[in-house]
Amino acid sequence: MKKLYFVLVISFFLGCKKDTPKPAPAIKKTVPAIILTDERKVEIDTALIGTFKSETLKQFYIASENKTVWGNLEKRTYVLSQLQKSDELGLEPEDYKASQLKKFEDKVSSLSDSDLATYDILLTYNFEKYLNHLHKGKLDPKKIYTNWDLEEKVLDINSVLIKAFNRNKLDSIVENIQPKTQTYKQLLKALEIINTFPDDDIKNIESVEKITLNDTNSALVKIKKKLLFWKDMTGKDSLTKIYDKKTFEAVKKFQERHGLASDGVIGAGTISALNYTKERRRNQIIANLERWRWYPNELSENYFIINIPDYSLNVVENQDTTLVRNVVVGTSKRRTPIITSFLKTVVFNPTWTVPPTILKEDVVPAMKRNRNYLAKKNITIYDSSGNVVDPIAWNENKPNRYRYVQSPGSSNSLGLMKILFPNHHSVYLHDTNHRNIFGRSNRSMSSGCVRVENPLELAQHILDVDGNWPQDRIDTIIASKKTMSFKITKKYDLYQWYWTAWSKKNQLLFRADIYNLDSDLYDKLRN
Repeated sequence: MKKLYFVLVISFFLGCKKDTPKPAPAIKKTVPAIILTDERKVEIDTALIGTFKSETLKQFYIASENKTVWGNLEKRTYVLSQLQKSDELGLEPEDYKASQLKKFEDKVSSLSDSDLATYDILLTYNFEKYLNHLHKGKLDPKKIYTNWDLEEKVLDINSVLIKAFNRNKLDSIVENIQPKTQTYKQLLKALEIINTFPDDDIKNIESVEKITLNDTNSALVKIKKKLLFWKDMTGKDSLTKIYDKKTFEAVKKFQERHGLASDGVIGAGTISALNYTKERRRNQIIANLERWRWYPNELSENYFIINIPDYSLNVVENQDTTLVRNVVVGTSKRRTPIITSFLKTVVFNPTWTVPPTILKEDVVPAMKRNRNYLAKKNITIYDSSGNVVDPIAWNENKPNRYRYVQSPGSSNSLGLMKILFPNHHSVYLHDTNHRNIFGRSNRSMSSGCVRVENPLELAQHILDVDGNWPQDRIDTIIASKKTMSFKITKKYDLYQWYWTAWSKKNQLLFRADIYNLDSDLYDKLRN
């Protein structure tokens, strides 16, 4: 009987094993064959390819049956020229072994088979590296920043390169692989423009008190030199210490290019911008080019795009900017995160639940000083069971056990509406109960969310697809003081991004690097 039981058990497990489906084999994408020409070609030792530890490179040479491919002089010259002038696109030629490749090329006709194979592999490896950097950047933003939510850009580099190689269209591959967005093109133009400026040797302007029209100040000599260097002031100038009308107009032009209040008053912000050297501005442009290679290559048909350092929101529909809004963004300590998402819901008369950071840093200290602090702000305390807690009974030693909710109304921290979009940071676009702040030039003031100027007009614009959202409908909802949510039926993507440089009409435009990202990113690019 025991033997029979043992046989049955074994049969059961064998039966289960037989019925268990085998995992499907991994499907490798086939790489098109490389069409080789009649020029000199040699066999490549696969061990040599293996030293690069690159599966992409291995697959590339499988497509050529492990033979050299760059025998054609025209193709080879094109690749070399692209790598040598990669600095025109903000990249570093030596990242792609430009000097070493040139030495190989100078003696290509006398190279041994072994050296020719090495040269061929180096050409392929570095050109593909260059194309990858142009398409998605040299660095991975996810390894640098914890609050950047960007989709990873994928590129089948072998298919792209081999198709262009076989069709003799290598000359178009570099242009086609780069971002198509207008700002990226404006950044390339900015790099071209700044490269036309001579090296500057103007010393730093020392910190001074505010300078206004007709003042006399010794710092004006260097200020005028800077304005002349950047071509905000044209012609010649006597470089006196007097703040004359000509200099005043030049300062206003400089301030406007840098997103400063263009009032002609020379204060700390203007001095700080003037003290940037040509090299530092060039590095800033290069850092911004890298960022734009992280972003999607093409933007959707309809979208909101927020430039955090510019404090601006643009609504773009069918390649036409239909609305522009000033915004308020997070401080350097509570930064607005970089996000690519889509708009989902408009909420009128929102409540506001105090988030953990504001609770810890603002609310708890204020409540310890004054138990009526929350009541004055129309914020109700709830316990874990949803019961209202009297501020007197609030346990200041365990503040996280409660929920703090502000009622709807004009005094609500979110104002009269908010726009929701999927993200991992619990941030959104919203109105504010401090509507006088949008006239300020520095609007890095929020706790991470983006506050929008005239948001009810914005809400009507995106909801009124079929003429069902007249202004009086929104007015009625607001007057009710009831929280109401409405799905956004028209598809809008949201690009909440960060860039501090671009160009327009052959003029360089810069913004203050409010989160101090530019210099650090440039250093990482060059190390």
